[in-house]
Amino acid sequence: MLFPDNGGEKEHMAITSLDTECQTKYPILLVHGTGFRDDSKLYNYWGRIPKALREKGAKIYYGRQDAWGTIQDNATRLLFEVNKILLETGCDKINIIAHSKGGLESRYLISTLNLGNRVASLTTISTPHHGSRTIDMVCRIPGALISFMAIFVNLYFKIFGDKQANFKDALYEFTSTQCAVFNEKNIDNKNTLYQSYAARMRNAFSDISFFLTYSVVKLIDGENDGLVGIESAKWGNFRGIIENSRLRGVSHSDVIDLWRASLSGFDIRNTYIGIVKELKENGY
Repeated sequence: MLFPDNGGEKEHMAITSLDTECQTKYPILLVHGTGFRDDSKLYNYWGRIPKALREKGAKIYYGRQDAWGTIQDNATRLLFEVNKILLETGCDKINIIAHSKGGLESRYLISTLNLGNRVASLTTISTPHHGSRTIDMVCRIPGALISFMAIFVNLYFKIFGDKQANFKDALYEFTSTQCAVFNEKNIDNKNTLYQSYAARMRNAFSDISFFLTYSVVKLIDGENDGLVGIESAKWGNFRGIIENSRLRGVSHSDVIDLWRASLSGFDIRNTYIGIVKELKENGY
């Protein structure tokens, strides 16, 4: 197990104590995944994680890209946010922690948009770097039907803030073919630390919201977190699998604390504290 379970009392003490344990040299930019926005004042995409990191001294910022934007469009938005952060803090670099498709957008930002000299590190969590064969099958649905679905998805997310919602193109970007092309074009920058984590559900009942998708993805892509297969999540220095030793495991939503709940003694906030603490210790 990557991050061992601790007693609930110890976890609470670790999270609520005020110190500089996570006060990194460079600020932290959290980059969200597909289907959500991170600029809502009512419901934070990252759950209790930002508060836990701030209490440890970290400077936290958000990507604020579209929920259903393409990699290119969202990376361009990230470029704007990064420049704003660097101007505000006076730092010359940032650290990025990205979830799901946010990891691909961050890699595009570093490579295609040439921001490698401004991104000290990129940590991806449950990012489909190698695409999904499950999505390959989904995309066999006639294009006309996907286009019809896109009309409603795009309209919905534009109401809630998306500027360039593009459900159809964003969906195809998850295919294994397009990810292979993406990987050829977006070579890792030697000035940036790349590290990745995967997550794993134990069974289809681990997170009821992924009851169906977990089983389908497991059949096609193998062990997964309900959406992203473990093998697809590996990029750069693969640090391991975030999981719970109990029956539940850790889902694609659990790794961002979407449900705001600890899992049988496992608290995802401690995982992020560990990641950021290590970045600090390594000079990032």
